[in-house]
Amino acid sequence: MQHVPALLSYLQVLADERGHNGLFVLTGSEQFRLSDAISQSLAGRTALLRLLPLSLTERRSIGAGGAIDDIIYSGFYPRILDQGLDPRQALGDYVETYVERDVRRLGEIRNLSSFRRFVRLCAGRVGQLVNLSSLSSDAGVSHTTVREWLTVLEASYIVFQLQPYHANIRKRLVKSPKLYFYDVGLASYLIGIENAQQVTTHPLRGALFENMVVVEALKHRFNRGRESNLSFFRDSRGLECDLFYETGHGIHAIEIKSGATIASDYFTSLNRIAELIPNISAKTVIYGGTTRQSRTNGKALPAAILSAALERFECNQEVTEAE
Repeated sequence: MQHVPALLSYLQVLADERGHNGLFVLTGSEQFRLSDAISQSLAGRTALLRLLPLSLTERRSIGAGGAIDDIIYSGFYPRILDQGLDPRQALGDYVETYVERDVRRLGEIRNLSSFRRFVRLCAGRVGQLVNLSSLSSDAGVSHTTVREWLTVLEASYIVFQLQPYHANIRKRLVKSPKLYFYDVGLASYLIGIENAQQVTTHPLRGALFENMVVVEALKHRFNRGRESNLSFFRDSRGLECDLFYETGHGIHAIEIKSGATIASDYFTSLNRIAELIPNISAKTVIYGGTTRQSRTNGKALPAAILSAALERFECNQEVTEAE
């Protein structure tokens, strides 16, 4: 679509003449010029949907492995899973062709070696607060350049920044967003993970698992044609909740733990935060195990049923054992 922008003017005439919705479905991977062209030619005549890589449910439906370390390693890009491609080879080709060529061209990035280093530095910081000074120093470029490159990666759906929760409470809350990749497999590739077994002992396994869960919640929203309602909580003393999912029923506070067993202290932060924010109406730990558990302080659920849990929360219902 982005290669034939003149088509939009032609479609505008047809849409106006026929007066019906849903006549055409347009796809395109380049958000920069395409979005601008649509806003100019088809303003008021379009519905924009953001299609991220496969969800956990979709991944499972095509027979892809469900082990956590395998998911973190191989990610969610449909072609890799559907065709059984080697994730390292396929993601390496993707980085060379799209990230380093198309994204660099669209962002008018001239210093390829610094940009390549910057992208890998971002992957090593998944789940962390965005620190422009640190990224600037390590990448060897200015603050302004780091900010511009982050914007380019966001616009091309490589990374996104999860915004902090803001509330009228006396606690001082952090203002910096947290950095995540839209595909955890791509992040794993960029930090040098070469097989699923390596994930097991990797120091960033917990951060990568967190990345996977946060993006799964984002896919739950986008796949239903909704905007993001996600944020995270952290105050100046380090009290933190990984994910807030807000609806008209309140806030679903979600703590993310990659361990396969539930520890007694997993709900400690959730309980303290619930005392500060009265509209928290559900507390859940999403963990790396396979069974659902109900505790006095909340629920512990495997990542595979996160979407079902969010669906139930939106309907103000309990998550059932059948899920």
